Amino acid sequence: MAAKKLVAVDFEVFGKVQGVFFRKYTEEQGTKLGLRGWCMNTRHGTVQGQLQGPEGMVKIMKDWLEKTGSPSSRIERAEFKNEKAIEDYTFSGFNIRH
Repeated sequence: MAAKKLVAVDFEVFGKVQGVFFRKYTEEQGTKLGLRGWCMNTRHGTVQGQLQGPEGMVKIMKDWLEKTGSPSSRIERAEFKNEKAIEDYTFSGFNIRH
């Protein structure tokens, strides 16, 4: 049986995403989906990061970042860049960077 295709993608989420536990919920959701990567607040009021995992799970997480987020967040848009197939993970889990 072939291994699931792993992909990596960079993301940035715009809107009211700071001060609303967005990173905490992103970490929880990423971990729940078995993804690896990181997220952090930026100086210009967005949350950015990288996801790594099976293609289907990354797609679910992208939808979550675009439409759901944390309960108090107001997502204007999410941008995804540099999506590519990867041979193996470069992160051991999903965490918040400061």
